[in-house]
Amino acid sequence: MTLTVHSPHLPAAAGPSPLRRSAEALESAFLAEMLKSAGVFRPSDTIGGGEGEAQFVSFLADSHARAMVARGGIGLADSIEGALIARQGGQA
Repeated sequence: MTLTVHSPHLPAAAGPSPLRRSAEALESAFLAEMLKSAGVFRPSDTIGGGEGEAQFVSFLADSHARAMVARGGIGLADSIEGALIARQGGQA
Protein backbone atom coordinates (compact mmCIF):
# COMPACT_ATOMS: atom_id res chain seq x y z
CA MET A 1 0.00 0.00 0.00
CA THR A 2 1.33 3.40 -0.98
CA LEU A 3 0.33 6.54 0.85
CA THR A 4 0.91 9.89 -0.81
CA VAL A 5 0.75 12.98 1.33
CA HIS A 6 0.15 16.37 -0.25
CA SER A 7 0.87 19.31 1.99
CA PRO A 8 0.30 22.95 1.07
CA HIS A 9 3.31 23.82 3.24
CA LEU A 10 5.82 21.74 1.27
CA PRO A 11 7.11 23.01 -2.07
CA ALA A 12 6.25 20.87 -5.06
CA ALA A 13 9.14 18.84 -6.40
CA ALA A 14 10.55 20.65 -9.40
CA GLY A 15 11.34 18.66 -12.51
CA PRO A 16 14.76 18.58 -14.10
CA SER A 17 16.08 21.85 -15.45
CA PRO A 18 16.11 22.48 -19.20
CA LEU A 19 19.89 22.13 -19.06
CA ARG A 20 19.58 18.69 -17.43
CA ARG A 21 16.95 17.57 -19.94
CA SER A 22 19.23 18.61 -22.80
CA ALA A 23 22.18 16.75 -21.28
CA GLU A 24 20.06 13.62 -20.86
CA ALA A 25 18.80 13.89 -24.45
CA LEU A 26 22.38 14.08 -25.69
CA GLU A 27 23.38 11.06 -23.58
CA SER A 28 20.36 9.17 -24.92
CA ALA A 29 21.29 9.96 -28.53
CA PHE A 30 24.89 8.91 -27.87
CA LEU A 31 23.84 5.61 -26.31
CA ALA A 32 21.39 4.87 -29.14
CA GLU A 33 24.15 5.36 -31.71
CA MET A 34 26.53 3.15 -29.72
CA LEU A 35 23.91 0.40 -29.46
CA LYS A 36 23.25 0.56 -33.21
CA SER A 37 26.97 0.61 -33.97
CA ALA A 38 27.59 -2.40 -31.76
CA GLY A 39 24.88 -4.29 -33.62
CA VAL A 40 22.97 -5.11 -30.45
CA PHE A 41 19.65 -5.07 -32.31
CA ARG A 42 20.88 -6.58 -35.57
CA PRO A 43 18.19 -8.87 -36.99
CA SER A 44 19.11 -12.54 -36.77
CA ASP A 45 19.46 -14.54 -39.96
CA THR A 46 17.65 -17.53 -38.52
CA ILE A 47 14.25 -15.97 -37.87
CA GLY A 48 14.29 -13.29 -40.56
CA GLY A 49 11.88 -10.50 -39.68
CA GLY A 50 12.23 -8.96 -43.12
CA GLU A 51 12.45 -5.29 -44.03
CA GLY A 52 10.01 -4.27 -41.32
CA GLU A 53 12.32 -5.53 -38.61
CA ALA A 54 15.29 -3.73 -40.12
CA GLN A 55 13.33 -0.47 -40.34
CA PHE A 56 12.33 -0.46 -36.67
CA VAL A 57 15.75 -1.29 -35.20
CA SER A 58 16.49 2.43 -34.71
CA PHE A 59 13.25 2.90 -32.72
CA LEU A 60 14.17 -0.02 -30.47
CA ALA A 61 17.69 1.35 -29.91
CA ASP A 62 16.30 4.81 -29.09
CA SER A 63 13.81 3.34 -26.64
CA HIS A 64 16.46 1.28 -24.87
CA ALA A 65 18.81 4.27 -24.72
CA ARG A 66 16.11 6.46 -23.13
CA ALA A 67 15.39 3.70 -20.58
CA MET A 68 19.10 3.46 -19.75
CA VAL A 69 19.33 7.23 -19.18
CA ALA A 70 16.17 7.18 -17.04
CA ARG A 71 17.90 4.64 -14.79
CA GLY A 72 21.09 6.66 -14.42
CA GLY A 73 22.82 6.07 -17.75
CA ILE A 74 26.58 5.98 -17.92
CA GLY A 75 27.14 9.34 -16.26
CA LEU A 76 27.58 11.26 -19.48
CA ALA A 77 24.63 13.58 -18.74
CA ASP A 78 26.22 14.50 -15.41
CA SER A 79 29.48 15.44 -17.14
CA ILE A 80 27.71 17.40 -19.87
CA GLU A 81 25.52 19.25 -17.38
CA GLY A 82 28.55 20.11 -15.21
CA ALA A 83 30.48 21.41 -18.19
CA LEU A 84 27.56 23.53 -19.38
CA ILE A 85 27.01 24.98 -15.92
CA ALA A 86 30.73 25.82 -15.67
CA ARG A 87 30.59 27.42 -19.09
CA GLN A 88 27.67 29.61 -17.97
CA GLY A 89 29.70 30.80 -15.00
CA GLY A 90 28.26 28.45 -12.42
CA GLN A 91 24.61 29.44 -12.88
CA ALA A 92 22.18 26.59 -13.55
